[in-house]
Amino acid sequence: MKKTILLGTAGTAAGLAMLALGFMTAGPQVANAEDAPALMQAASTDTKVDRAEVEEIIRDYLLKNPEVLLEVQEALEAKQKEEQRLASLGVIEDNKDEIFNSTFDGVVGNPNGKVTIVEFYDYNCGFCKRAMEDMQALTKADPELRFVLKEFPILSPDSQKASMVSMAFHLMMPEKYGEFHNALLGGEGRATEATALKVALSLGADEAELRAKMQDPSIVDALSKTYDLANKLAITGTPSYVVGNEVMFGALGQEALAEKIAVAKAAL
Repeated sequence: MKKTILLGTAGTAAGLAMLALGFMTAGPQVANAEDAPALMQAASTDTKVDRAEVEEIIRDYLLKNPEVLLEVQEALEAKQKEEQRLASLGVIEDNKDEIFNSTFDGVVGNPNGKVTIVEFYDYNCGFCKRAMEDMQALTKADPELRFVLKEFPILSPDSQKASMVSMAFHLMMPEKYGEFHNALLGGEGRATEATALKVALSLGADEAELRAKMQDPSIVDALSKTYDLANKLAITGTPSYVVGNEVMFGALGQEALAEKIAVAKAAL
């Protein structure tokens, strides 16, 4: 990934190198790196400048100053991150109920808690399995925390089938959903329709009723809305989180999540 970004920013870095060198000629002066393309065009037409010489100067400069590429990469990543943050603010504001209060999402911790954290997860995600301990520790430590579990089965057909069982179970027995979630996500091996059914039945679900509930078209509709929401929030992997007005990606750990929760609580 780093190499890809470096290659993608090489053109900009070359422009910066030209600016830093003052174009090494009496050629045109520019105010910033955005004018680099114009400089390159000028290099090809200005009789005072030999293009091959300019390219050699740029190459020599970058070889001697490779940190320029890293600086450009960091600036690009920071810019993209800020753009995504601003875009996410609008998405969160426009989809608050869908994010924080969907009737299809399980809730652990305090259902009436002052602060809500939403986790997008997949039952076959190894990182989600490890992150489950973070959820348990956070809800135990903070009686005001409401933890929403949003099914986002993206890793395999098995994940999708397990989520169908999970969502059907939640509609039937929401009071036991936390137990179901912990047992299935924390279990050994892959989560499948069969393993999900086994967990549901062990918690007292009626198999015939559960299988009938799995055919409810509203479950597929809810999953479709979650996929659409994740796309708008640029969520492509699990676990991912929404806390307050911020989207976070990856298994960040209990301490990092606690810090974000504290910020959201302070903003109330």
